[in-house]
Amino acid sequence: MIALQSALPLPLAPHLAPASLDPPSIPANAPEHCPGTESEQAGKADACAGCANQSICASGATRAPDPSLPLIAQRLAPVRHKILVLSGKGGVGKSTFTAQLAWALSAGVHPDGTEVQAGVMDIDICGPSIPTLMGVSQAEGSVRSTSEGWEPIYVLPNLALMSIGFLLPAENSAIMWRGPKKSGLIGQFLKDVAWGPLDYLLVDTPPGTSDEHLSAVQYMKEAGIDGAVVLTTPQEVSLQDVRRELDFCRKVGLRVLGVVENMSGFVCPSCKGRSEIFRPSTGGAEKMCEEMGVELLGKVPLDPRIGMSADYGVSFLDEFPDSPATKAYLDIIDRLKEKLEK
Repeated sequence: MIALQSALPLPLAPHLAPASLDPPSIPANAPEHCPGTESEQAGKADACAGCANQSICASGATRAPDPSLPLIAQRLAPVRHKILVLSGKGGVGKSTFTAQLAWALSAGVHPDGTEVQAGVMDIDICGPSIPTLMGVSQAEGSVRSTSEGWEPIYVLPNLALMSIGFLLPAENSAIMWRGPKKSGLIGQFLKDVAWGPLDYLLVDTPPGTSDEHLSAVQYMKEAGIDGAVVLTTPQEVSLQDVRRELDFCRKVGLRVLGVVENMSGFVCPSCKGRSEIFRPSTGGAEKMCEEMGVELLGKVPLDPRIGMSADYGVSFLDEFPDSPATKAYLDIIDRLKEKLEK
């Protein structure tokens, strides 16, 4: 029998217990480079040689339907809207956009006067930046496990976060994980975090179309994903990867809510003149969206104060309401809300 590590140990004093980093798909007695019990290479990879679990993994018994899927669906049932934020290329401002979107959504109020409830799940396992962008230090972001599950970190009473950045032994600790461990942790974030009732859950992903993206779509599909917002910059080198990202969405059946062109020109705060810092040599996101048949949600111009707000972990939209970038953000968010309510 495979000895699996517990996904969520519940000790006698749960409020004092730190969350475990060990994903459930890696046996406790597995070798260092175990491909994971659910992998096609389980029991067959070179790393499996000599493992006590090799025969049962090779038989295929460990690749049965994932029992966590109905649990994830149950956990996410109180979440109204679930949105993936994607980018083909790194460095296009995807996590910054996710943070600003979260700040803006949590500032909303329902017709009955109650606050909009929002959450951000950071699945950029090797490069978690959401804690910094949301102004939460490692000391402030200590995750605890309770009888209800892992407690997310609240930056506001109605804005919850979860990131591997809250689980690291030190702020600068490197995460050197293969796909199965990443997939296991994403499953835990979805199944074991006590998100509670949310109006919006934003999933900040790493760039590309790899393990984290496939795992998120697989785990969340039964619970229902509203769709994805895809970030790009105007240059062709970024647009090339966004076309691949859109193809990924098509292949996995993920609705594309729209594309956002970030760093789209620069508006001088003094003279209000506009300059194209990253010139759209092939027509930018607008032409690409026409060709790919997706909606361009909007264009966000460069503003150096966005980076400053990100470093300090505050809402750029609140700090600089008169910026052209703020207006662009708010227009995009309004359009996104319209699409979600249809």
